[in-house]
This record gives sequence, C-alpha cells and structure tokens, in this order.
Amino acid sequence: MKKILSLVLVLAVTSVAFAQKLDRSKRPVAGIAPEIKLGKIEKFTLENGLKVFVVENHKLPKVAYSLSLNVDPVLEGDMAGYLDLTGQLMERGTKNRTKQQFDEEIDFIGARLSSSSNRVYGGSLKKHQEKLLDMMSDVVMNAEFKQEELDKLKKQMLSGIASTKDDPDAIASNARAVLAYGKDHPYGEVATEASVEKVTLEKCNEYYITYFKPNVSYLAVVGDVTVEEVKALTEKYFGKWERGIVPRHKYRTPMPTEKNEVAFVHKEGAVQSVINIGHPISLKQNNPDAIKAKVMNAILGGGGFMSRLNMNLREDHAYTYGARSSLRADKLVGIFGASAKVRNEVTDSSIVQFKLELDRICNEKVSEEELSNMIKYMTGTFAYSLQDPQTIARFAINKDRYNLPDDYYANYLKNLAAVTVDDVQAMAKKYIKPENMTILVVGNKGEVAEILKPFAASKEVDFYDASGNEWVEPLKPAPEGMTAENVLDKYIVAKYGMAPGKDLSKKLKKIKDVTVKMEASMQGQTLNFTRYQKAPNKFALAITMGAMVVQKQTFDGTKGKVSGMQGNNDVEGEELEELKSSSKMFGDIDYKTSGNVYVLLGVEPVEGKDAYKIEVTKKSGSKETEWYDLETSMQVKAMQVSEMPEEQGGGSMTSVTKFYDYKVVGGVNYAHKINQAAGPQVFDMNVTSVEQNTKLGDEVFQ
Repeated sequence: MKKILSLVLVLAVTSVAFAQKLDRSKRPVAGIAPEIKLGKIEKFTLENGLKVFVVENHKLPKVAYSLSLNVDPVLEGDMAGYLDLTGQLMERGTKNRTKQQFDEEIDFIGARLSSSSNRVYGGSLKKHQEKLLDMMSDVVMNAEFKQEELDKLKKQMLSGIASTKDDPDAIASNARAVLAYGKDHPYGEVATEASVEKVTLEKCNEYYITYFKPNVSYLAVVGDVTVEEVKALTEKYFGKWERGIVPRHKYRTPMPTEKNEVAFVHKEGAVQSVINIGHPISLKQNNPDAIKAKVMNAILGGGGFMSRLNMNLREDHAYTYGARSSLRADKLVGIFGASAKVRNEVTDSSIVQFKLELDRICNEKVSEEELSNMIKYMTGTFAYSLQDPQTIARFAINKDRYNLPDDYYANYLKNLAAVTVDDVQAMAKKYIKPENMTILVVGNKGEVAEILKPFAASKEVDFYDASGNEWVEPLKPAPEGMTAENVLDKYIVAKYGMAPGKDLSKKLKKIKDVTVKMEASMQGQTLNFTRYQKAPNKFALAITMGAMVVQKQTFDGTKGKVSGMQGNNDVEGEELEELKSSSKMFGDIDYKTSGNVYVLLGVEPVEGKDAYKIEVTKKSGSKETEWYDLETSMQVKAMQVSEMPEEQGGGSMTSVTKFYDYKVVGGVNYAHKINQAAGPQVFDMNVTSVEQNTKLGDEVFQ
C-alpha cells in the first residue's frame, strides 16, 4: 500500500507541475530539487579486507546478504562459458555438504541461495540468518567441484546454446557483442558448443581459488538487523576467509568503425528483422557526463513509451511493437545502441527513420518542454526505486566501486534538474556517431540483405553467422534437372518402399491406425508424447507427465480442440485448416494434389551431410522449409516460423525439427529420434514404440 501511495504522490506532483501554464519562449525556472535522503548506511571493513555495508530495515523479519566481487573482467579464450559454469558449480556441493544436503537444508528453512562467477546471494527470515550464513560462507570458502556436476551443467548449457541458434534476439546479442568489442575482449566472447566442450574442472577451480578473495569483495546486508549484530556475524562466518593477491587485467579499448558498416546474420525463414545499430563509447560511471548523457538517451529511446524512437517507428509508422535505445557507462568501455524488431518489408524504411532520429538529436536542440517532461519522468522513477532497500545498498557499493563523489546520489535529482537543452545536444554530439555505426540486422537474407547496401559506406553487406564469425553461403545449386517433385518422389520411395500409385495406395489402406509413443526430458522431468492417427484423417497428440495430462490436441475429422492444464479451446480459422491438412494419415503421398507449392532451393548441409532444401508455400500462404538427405532421400529437417501476437510480446517464433535413426515398422520408415526446438524449449524425443492396427476407438480423437 505504501508503494502505491508513494507512486500516486509522485504522479500527482508531476501532473500538477505539467498542468501549470508555461511561457514556451523561456526555459521554466527550475524549482528546488527534492532532497534525497538515502537513509542510514553503515560501513565497516573486516581485517581480511571484506567491505561490509549495512542498511537496516525493520519492517519485516527478513534479511538478505549479497556478496559481490570487484575484479577485472576475465578473458575466457577457447573455454568461453567456463565462468558461468563455475558460478553454477559453487552451489552444487562443498567440502562439508553434498548437493543433496545443501538443497535439503535450504528448503527446510525456506531460504534462497544462489551463486554466479562474481556474486553469491542469500536471503531468509531473520530467525534463520545464522543457518543461512553458515551455508553461504561454506559456498564462498569451501566449494568443491565435482566432474559429474560439471558434466550435467555442460549438457544444460549446450542445450541452451542449441536453442539460441534459432532465437533472433539471442543471435543479435551474440553478433553485436563480437562486432562491437571483438573476440579478444571479455565483452566480445560468445560461448559455443566447441568452447563449452573444452571446459575443464581444473579451469573452473582455478578461477574460484584465484578470484574469490575477501579483499576484493563487498557484502551488502539489508533487513531486520543492527550494525553491531552484523559485525559479530560477519566476523564469525567470514573472518577466517583468507585474503590474497588477485590478478588485474588490461585490454585494448574498442573503437567505433571509421564509416558506417552493415552486418547481416541470415535467419532462415524469418518474417521479421532484428535491427541493432550502435558503437562503443568511452564513458565511465564516474564521468561528470553520465547523468547528462542518460537524459539525452532517455529522450532519444531509453525513456519509455514517449521516447522519440518509439513514437516514430511504432506510433507514426507502425513498423514495430517497440523501438528503444540504450547508453551504458562502463569502467572498461561503454556502448550505445538502438534497436527494434520490424517486418521484413519495412527493414530499410526503419533504418531510415533510425538515422533520421540520430541525426536530429545531434543537430537540433530538444525543446524545453520535452526536456522538462523527461526530467520529471526520470525523477519519478528514481524516487520510486528508493523504496527498495537493496537499491540503497547498491548505491553505497557503487560509490566505492566506481569512485563516485560521496554526495553523488544525495545530489542526483539536483544534477538531473540542472541538465539543459544545450547539455543534451552536447552529449548527443559527443556520444552518438551517426556516421560511425555498425548496423546489424538479423533476418531473411533473400528478402532483406540486398536492400541494405545503401546504408553501408562501402555499399556492401558483410555476412556473419550466429556466433559473429564471417559467414559463407552454404547453399549450393541443385544438380541440373533436379526438381522438388523429383526429391519428394525419391522420399516417398525411401519411406514406403514403393513409388506413388495404386500399389502404394493398396499397401497403405491395410494400415487402419498408427500409435507412436515417445519420451523426452525437460528440467529433470520425463514427458511422454503419444501421437495417434486413424484413417482417413483423425489425429490426436497427448503430452503427459506421469498421470497428469499437460496438453492434448485432437482432430476428429471435422472439429479440432486443444485441452489441458490451461483449459479447453476449439481450434478455428487458419489453424483448423492447417490441422485438417496435416491430420491425413500418410498424406505426404498426395503432395501433388495438396494445393501446396514446392520449390527446390538448392543443396545445403545439415549436420555435415548434404540435403536438398525445399521451400513449401501452403494454400494459406504460410511457408515452411524442408530438407531431404541426398544419400538416403529421407527427410532430416523441417522448419516453421510463426508470428506471435502482440499480447505475447510480438516478434516471431521459429520451430525446428530434426529427424534421426529411421527404422522400418510395418513396411513404413519412421524416425526414432526427433529433436525439436521451439523458441527457448528444446526436446530430444526418443520413440519407444510404433504400433499399427490396434483398433483405436473414435473416443481417442474427441
């Protein structure tokens, strides 16, 4: 309730100020900026060098301890990913506790404890804080890494990397890091399957032993505690933590490109382009420009819905669900970026508007009204953030970590209110370089890449893969005379052992129904998939976890339905037509009369083996891509791209299915291993049985 009241008061004050009549020919006379009282923050240092910051908050009987390292970024090299793995290993057992004991003790007191490569966090009720500190200090000082735990974590990370290969946002993030900083900089490293496979237990242990030292650490304590109490507890649990010499590192400073460059990452079948425009900047957290530059970026694209980029690309042109910019200060190297996801056909038009806004904020002064409104917005969000005691603790540590003035946060709103339109333009000219940008686009090469050439000073587009490496077109021309029809006919012969015709139809008519059972694991749980089909066109797919039905999709020949944990829904419109089309048993033999259009695009490798690549345009206008192995003629991959509704965040989701280990059952070839990636979810499904003619009843499809 207090948070709600505080927000209402902030908005009320802002609304009253905004409603006052202004002489727009003059900058409004600034009122007295609110005085920020951060509350009492106590600081002390243990003999081993651990710096402790205490923020008392007695509203609830809770306490949180957050330990963070103040060390230079580490270059991971050919083992990129090992820092993340090290952080996760730390909470997987110590010299005093197995992982199971650790988990049980945490659960018993209802606490939270997590670790990363530069942070350990613990939170619990006040009455359990000593037990929490006992476990937290055990992690910090006595973590014991085991090979079996590393193997599990590597498997999880590899699965995550596989899923990001089809995630345009993740691809853009990886490519942007490499292009902005370079692979020889810690901020430009990207974990790959190869680098994760190389990670060793020794390397993880080396980092933990080298960098987890008290003399480079901060401990923030927030909650129902007193300073004297914290002094005794931290001495008891962290006093024996031995200090040590921690390596320092220096790196070259990445610079913007000499002229605008266009970098493109091909995303098969993409219906949207992810645009990311930016360059490195030299801006540290303690630079006097930091607050002024933050205001400038807020007006451009970092200040919410009303910022210029969003109003232009979303509201004025309807190119995107949202456009934004960011300007990040950093002690090594900062970065400026502007981004949006837009439809393929407006990719070039969107970049034109991005450039227009970048040029405008550099060359024209913002209005007094625009500046005043943004400062009020930023004042409100800053004031609201102060209600979280963790924010106060973070501010205290930031002052020490970044060598900020003692009154930096106390005077934050005064300094914010003092920013002028001249300051905004000066910051734009200093930190935004419209002619030195890397314009990164992740999208469909065939539909988008060519139209981006005019934005590059060289009039050429540079191509990269999902990890930021230079990319070479893998698609080769198909053999002369080969057509999509030839490929699909070969596939039918390989799958059914017979060419299309009366004999094949007669063979398949003997199969009245098919039941395929599969198993997959997700987050440690076993999922069971059962696919039922009954001639001529009845279909059902049930996903269960134990005795619980997670989801079931059915088509009874006329009506479609989806039921499960999230309720029951009828399938209608285009989705029903798609379900009706795909439910026909052995419907692939009738591809010529399906109404779909098949185009052979060429030959492309799938996991090291050449495959024919076919684009399928369905009657509805939707498209998918299919790959058929040159040697076996069997289908080895399929891909679909679906547009997501705005209420789910917009954008698109790519579903990629790979087929392996074909075996003949009842005269038909079935894939017995299937890998499916849909958005962030990846399933490795193993077929446990294929049954034919089990006399399935119609109730299965209701």
